[in-house]
Amino acid sequence: MGSSLGWRARFAIHLELQPQRMSAVPAKITAMDLSTALAGLDAHPWAAVNHAYGPAEDLPELLRVFAEGGEDAEEALQELYSSIAHQGTVYAASADAAPYVARIAASGRQTVNALQLLGCLAESEDEHEVEPGAVRAAVTAQLPLLVPLLADEDAAVRQAAGWTAGHTRDTGIALPAVRARLAAETEPVVRAELLTAYSRLDRAGAVAEARSLLGPDTPAPLRLAAVFAALGPGEPWLAVHRTALLSLLPARETAADGYADEHRDPLSAVVEILLGRDTDADRESALALLDTALRDERPDVRAEALWAADRACVLSRGAPQRLIPAIAPLAEDRAAAQLLGKIGPAAAEAAPLLAELASQPDDEAADQALAALVLVAPQTAAPLLARALDRRPRAVQCAAGSFAPADSPFPFDAELFAAVRARLAAKALERPEGYKACGCPATADRNDTAELVHLLRLWGPQAVEAVPELCAVLPRFAYAATAITAVAAAGMGPEPREQAADALRAGSGELLVARALYELTGETGPLFAAAEAALAPGVRGCVEAANALADLGAAAARLVPALRAALGRAVEQDTTAEVDTDLALALALWRITGEASEVVPVLASVFDRSGGRQWFHWTTARAARAIAVLGPAGRPLTARLDALLADPAQAPSAVLGLLAVADPADLDHARLAEAALHSAETRADLTGACDALRALDAGALTPEQHGRLAALTTGDRRLVVSGFADAMIREDEQLRAALASVLERIG
Repeated sequence: MGSSLGWRARFAIHLELQPQRMSAVPAKITAMDLSTALAGLDAHPWAAVNHAYGPAEDLPELLRVFAEGGEDAEEALQELYSSIAHQGTVYAASADAAPYVARIAASGRQTVNALQLLGCLAESEDEHEVEPGAVRAAVTAQLPLLVPLLADEDAAVRQAAGWTAGHTRDTGIALPAVRARLAAETEPVVRAELLTAYSRLDRAGAVAEARSLLGPDTPAPLRLAAVFAALGPGEPWLAVHRTALLSLLPARETAADGYADEHRDPLSAVVEILLGRDTDADRESALALLDTALRDERPDVRAEALWAADRACVLSRGAPQRLIPAIAPLAEDRAAAQLLGKIGPAAAEAAPLLAELASQPDDEAADQALAALVLVAPQTAAPLLARALDRRPRAVQCAAGSFAPADSPFPFDAELFAAVRARLAAKALERPEGYKACGCPATADRNDTAELVHLLRLWGPQAVEAVPELCAVLPRFAYAATAITAVAAAGMGPEPREQAADALRAGSGELLVARALYELTGETGPLFAAAEAALAPGVRGCVEAANALADLGAAAARLVPALRAALGRAVEQDTTAEVDTDLALALALWRITGEASEVVPVLASVFDRSGGRQWFHWTTARAARAIAVLGPAGRPLTARLDALLADPAQAPSAVLGLLAVADPADLDHARLAEAALHSAETRADLTGACDALRALDAGALTPEQHGRLAALTTGDRRLVVSGFADAMIREDEQLRAALASVLERIG
């Protein structure tokens, strides 16, 4: 939330920069006494305005305690941030509080902290139930009180006042005041803050001012601010900018006293700005800058460069190829190894060094290198992993755990297979402190077991000889049931098959195990019993039971009464879990009975209950996609699906649903293509958009839409820029390949 990267750190900033400001005694003669500053505070209609937690009736006490500066002032300030600038979001109460906070600042009490809070309010563009710009306008209205603080005797006050004035974006009062103070100021840190404020108020003027401040004689904080001020929209990145920034590295200590978020990690920020321009020249400028910093002899500079390189590789599809030659020699560094792993097979030139590092005696360093090697060159990594399986937890995670690529299972290796079997056999025999009193594995051991079992599951029939070990861990780890069915080959002998069946029967009171038993033997009795037990309590386990029965189709007819009973359960609060449960139950009933008259009203209620509610849009999207199974029987839901096309997060699922249930004669395929394409362009549902575009006819896209799809597919800017950090680069490459296949199909 919020418009700035630093919202989570804002409360910390006032502690880092000015802890002495929490004094109960003013540091100077006050411009107004406290009673004047808080005049009208109690009479204000606070109950009529809301902050993050509802009516703002607690603000008078919080403001008073904060202003008085006693031992509770710190806690009061924290509560104020949480209430009126909650994670960067502002509210109607934020605007109403601004005059009191400004008067507290002008009184000489808590001046720096009050100015910082006002700056946060003015900076925010995340406004909740308040007129756009109203909170910033409320702060701007206080400029007559705040501008004199630009000339305060305390440099910390001048700095905070400059930062706040810049965020008002006011050109009538703030701009001339900031410009005048910049000309008179002598303290480098304050001048830097004023120049940054100037760039927010008058970009062109600040660019001109910054040109003379890029040389080595300019104090480092001011030179850093000048680099960013000079890097305005449309301004070229020149050699003088590059030289100035490189001269400041490592820059984090230089930036420590400033407020601007981008100054705290300047190399990353500049690289992101240049890549965001999306031109060949700016892209090469960004990557050349990184290449130079990565090859610097100073470890601190390389550390900053690796952080920035990671960001560049997430943003730019061309960055890995350009930077790998500079990153690969740094593989001994943890950050470099992790980045190489994120890049994956494209970083193959680093494999020999990673293999060498993975063979060293230091377990932690070897695990770090092997984890990267698993993702870069899995065939090379497999025997190394086999030889130290119990001492390479991160490498195992990358092979089969949370860091493993979903699109390319770790390759089967006989030596590693033997090591996995031996480790599982040992786990089946031991009852260490890793197990709780109930016999259930504790979290760390459970994760380890899960990864080993999952690896066998991925190998499928190649791992059939591991059935005894899987059966042995099954009583304490039900997920092993899914691996048993995955490895059970058609040619598996009767003895191991019966061993597997017996183990599954013994644990078939659990739905997951009963389902595996059905897949292995076709036995429905245990599955029906487990599903009926899961349906009885309500939401918990209901979805899994409904899905299992849906897969059986008409064969699960005896459980229809239990499904209907679950559908008619009492619901105390209509949560997403409850709506998801109704969706699963309705779809199970359809696949078992085929009775649209019973199911369609339930599905309609899923849409109606989810529509417009915060956090429910993904539930609605799941419903839109899932009802495709109804085909023409779902036609009464067409209008509800059509309404979802306007929401980029729900549009791809709506397209898939409409293609399945709507009357083909009523569908405008170009409109459906536009909805899916817009979802991809806004990064709302990238995978869904790709699925929807693939489902459309080859001629559905107009030439203009075709061009936009080509730009998404072949452009340098990555589409996947959020999510699980270790997987974003890989996921973007997968998406790019999928979009390319769509593009090829439509010609």
